[in-house]
Amino acid sequence: MGGLMNGWLTLPTFENLNQDSAIRRFCPARVEQEQGGAWGDSMLVDEDVEIWPHLIDETPQLAPSEVEEIVRTFFDVECYEKDNAEKCLEEEGNDNFDKVREDGLQDLLMVDDELCCGLNAAMLIEEGCDEMERCGSTDDLGSFVPNNAEDMIPVGVDEGLQLVHLLLACAEAVGCRDTQLVDSILTQIWPCVNTWGDSLQRVSHCFAMGLKSRLSLLQNVNSNGFFASRAAFDVSLITREEKIEAFTLLHQTTPYIAFGLMAANDAISQAAAGKDFLHIIDLGMEHNLQWPCLVRTLASRTDAPPKSIRITGITGDHDTSELENSMKGLSEEAISLGISLEFQFLAEQVSPLSLTREKLELRQEEAVFVNSIMHLHKHVKESRGSLKTILQSVKKLNPVLLTVVEQDANHNGPFFLGRFLESLHYYSAIFDSLDASLPRNSQQRIKIEKFHFAEEIRNVVAYEGSDRVERHERADQWRRQIGRAGFQVVGLKCLKQAKMMVCGYGVDGYSVGSEKGCLQLGWKGRPIMIASAWQVHNVPS
Repeated sequence: MGGLMNGWLTLPTFENLNQDSAIRRFCPARVEQEQGGAWGDSMLVDEDVEIWPHLIDETPQLAPSEVEEIVRTFFDVECYEKDNAEKCLEEEGNDNFDKVREDGLQDLLMVDDELCCGLNAAMLIEEGCDEMERCGSTDDLGSFVPNNAEDMIPVGVDEGLQLVHLLLACAEAVGCRDTQLVDSILTQIWPCVNTWGDSLQRVSHCFAMGLKSRLSLLQNVNSNGFFASRAAFDVSLITREEKIEAFTLLHQTTPYIAFGLMAANDAISQAAAGKDFLHIIDLGMEHNLQWPCLVRTLASRTDAPPKSIRITGITGDHDTSELENSMKGLSEEAISLGISLEFQFLAEQVSPLSLTREKLELRQEEAVFVNSIMHLHKHVKESRGSLKTILQSVKKLNPVLLTVVEQDANHNGPFFLGRFLESLHYYSAIFDSLDASLPRNSQQRIKIEKFHFAEEIRNVVAYEGSDRVERHERADQWRRQIGRAGFQVVGLKCLKQAKMMVCGYGVDGYSVGSEKGCLQLGWKGRPIMIASAWQVHNVPS
């Protein structure tokens, strides 16, 4: 306890200071802006230029009570009951946890979430110091190798709340670019997180690493708000092969990927009824997990299988040798089922230039299908129109169907703190579900968390501008954007099959529902994935 407290003994007490003075204490940049210094003079920039938006907006007024309420929305108390049953029963706020879990993040999103709120950082630190205890340690927090995984003690509700307090305080300090304060808070966070611990310890480690990366990036932002590309000084050591392996393991061990692939395939299969020549455009194709099941389904349809299926994968500049081998095997299987399967890869980025009839070599007799599995969010930019141009290009292909599977989360807000809070809530639910599915020492789980989710979290938390590609949106926003581009939703009819598939994983906590024609997969009431299908809306002239 004493070792944990030492880092905070030099911090001042803010009981007699108002919020404005606290902001000035913890965010010198705000003082410069108010005084018309470099920060204040640099805000008139071209709207098409990518800048760090949180550096230019007004500071919100977050009361300590609001912060406490926000913190208590993050973690479902059920996550800790199995290890802390007696402690959970004594918590006065248990009833509130159930209510918050039902309400979701709606109250949170009402909070203006610009970042430089030093008062909250100070008060979170002061309130947390008296009760915070060590939650375990590891010599190398950057690795996924434990000192003794079996000795890791799961954190209780009190410790969990204090850890979230520290993460929020650290996020605010990062936003203020207070390196000394960030280092001090991280010193308190590291002993309480572990990549082999419980779900809270593991997800907190990912967010702490993301905050550390963001601070490094922020130190390269100049006074005008412009920043250097992360490629020059912040290169990920994770290979593409490791990412693909983690994605495949996620598909095998949880329903998150299989849910979307099944829903998309069912929609394509139904829309392809009676059609002999199919051409599927796979946006951002990286794997062949989806198509074997579709080929087998089409081969077994009652009105005779299609004569020909063409699959065009827009792959970018990645090496496609393994993908090509996989598709060759599928082509041989299709022939044995009486279907001619052709495939080709377009080594370009998904853009209006690649989405043309000429580039895709569309044929007159083909029924065109466009498929996007967790790809369209990469085209949601801070500058308006990027996603719109992609959707308009898709519409010009006149597809029979557009299938879209996306993360159902708001990770594209303009303000860093709001994005941080939402993503912490979202990924804590996912890590909780992994805790229910896989043991803590599972190598599969380690790879999924390190090579897939940790990289996503890092991108959401640390990066800005064109480097931030994990710009997930909520279901309603997808409906608006795709609808405005000239599409109308086609109700998915595989709800029963989706529920059966999810039940097959043998884990309680998953939920499947239908909302406005889309299918939603959640964990303990928290939406995680959304699947939808769309057709061109031809308005009569």
